[in-house]
Amino acid sequence: MQMSGAEAVVTALIDEKIECLFGYPGGAIMPTYDALYQHQDRLNHVLVRHEQAAIHGAVGYARATRKVGVAIATSGPGATNLITGITDALIDSIPVVCITGQVFSQLLGTDAFQEADIIGMTVTATKWNYQITDPNEIPFVFKKAFEIAQSGRPGPVLIDITKDAQVGLMDYVKAEPSTKGKWLHKPMIDMDQIHKASEIINAAKKPILIAGHGVMISKAQEALLALAEKSDIPVVSTLLGLSTFSTTHRLYKGMLGMHGNYAANVLCNEADVVIAVGMRFDDRITGKLACYLPYAKVIHIDIDYAEINKNVKADIGIHADAKEALKVLIPYVKKTSHHDWHHAFDKAYQKEFETVIKSEISPTSGKLKMAEVIAKLSQKTHGQAIIVTDVGQHQMIAARYYQFEQTSNHITSGGLGTMGFALPAAIGAKLGVGDKKQVIAIAGDGGFQMNIQELAVLKQEGIALKIIILNNSYLGMVRQWQEMFFDKRYSFTSISSPDFVKVAEAYDIKAKRIEKREALDQALTDLLESNTSYLLEIIVEQQENVFPMVPAGASISDTKLTMGG
Repeated sequence: MQMSGAEAVVTALIDEKIECLFGYPGGAIMPTYDALYQHQDRLNHVLVRHEQAAIHGAVGYARATRKVGVAIATSGPGATNLITGITDALIDSIPVVCITGQVFSQLLGTDAFQEADIIGMTVTATKWNYQITDPNEIPFVFKKAFEIAQSGRPGPVLIDITKDAQVGLMDYVKAEPSTKGKWLHKPMIDMDQIHKASEIINAAKKPILIAGHGVMISKAQEALLALAEKSDIPVVSTLLGLSTFSTTHRLYKGMLGMHGNYAANVLCNEADVVIAVGMRFDDRITGKLACYLPYAKVIHIDIDYAEINKNVKADIGIHADAKEALKVLIPYVKKTSHHDWHHAFDKAYQKEFETVIKSEISPTSGKLKMAEVIAKLSQKTHGQAIIVTDVGQHQMIAARYYQFEQTSNHITSGGLGTMGFALPAAIGAKLGVGDKKQVIAIAGDGGFQMNIQELAVLKQEGIALKIIILNNSYLGMVRQWQEMFFDKRYSFTSISSPDFVKVAEAYDIKAKRIEKREALDQALTDLLESNTSYLLEIIVEQQENVFPMVPAGASISDTKLTMGG
């Protein structure tokens, strides 16, 4: 069947059963947009207001649906505007395929209008990238791109298509799935390592199970639960591992990290066995590496061989898909009890509760606190909503105080920490799940302004997204560091904002602002019961700090519960 390269692009997307893509048209990608015009009944194209929002939207869609997200942009600035989101997707292991237009191939390297070497720029930010100059390559390249994006450790792929490849004619033949591509080869489970791991677990007195994002990616939640329950092992999670394990389960002991739970952090350094599943031991988890896990034998399960022994030496490294490895491991693990070890967690939690949590979620005076807002939201949604957060203090507060009853309900920018992420990612998530789940974007007043223009997409797409802005008139996390480590020199962290209610109303979105504690309950009810998009701005305490905190470069054993220690 003869068609243009542009028509082949659209046909390849349909062959991959893509239903939704996020993009912004321009000169070099215009032939592909012309081809999209004929297939609006099969492909829902979401017109964003900035290309960065296209990639964040694709990421939110991918994370909410466990499918591949798709972003599309033109050449030059359109393509370069994707790079932040592509890097974000790479470090957080999100499968997205980015399609960029490019100038005519005969103009490559001439500094033509809106020419940028997006292939060179994204070599280190993608799992794979490729420039198409011949339309006949399109079916195979697209098939390979989608396979690579979602195989092994998922990640972003970029396809750059010159304009002549889009307008040129070709005979379209649907590409068959690869059978020999090295990207498709799953690692074989080493049973000797499985047996050794089971022996270590069976002999453990103080074991800890760390759930990372890889648990969610491999859909290993049930296997993780089965292992934890059989061996009575305390479970802690990374930031991106949140909602892989119900936070109300008796075995769940909290979140690790710089602003994680006191018990989870401190007792990791007392563990004799640590089973790390689908996580990469980044610096926010480990603190000072030289002081990390001094007594523990480490069992590390990861699909990415490069992560094993990269930061933390593993006694047992199991290079495998998390779900497959856990299912093989479980029969060899003995049913046991660790009553005294759980008591140590309970005691440490009580210390955090009395010192930090109680006053945060149940203040009796002063301005509203972020934690009480999140705790009330969690209560009203029964822990069932998809929570999409931006980056900063509110992100850590949401992670700490929202009780995730269901799995796969937490979406945030983890490794890159990209401000401006929440709104477009929440739009993508909501378009992915539709009316099946409530999606709530939570942002600070600083990060929200970075992609505030995407409010226009809500009315355009007719979706009912709920937005909460926790407004403290500061770049809160930076201000906290300035207070603690820079002698309160608040250098350019006080921020003024527009009237968010008026801005929302200008986009034809319902909105409300509250400042009083007594108004919180009803305001959240109005937000959640609205059948259209709704923005709720909540004025919170200005100079609130997030504790516990592991100071940068310190050991996790030195987790601070208060400013003083």
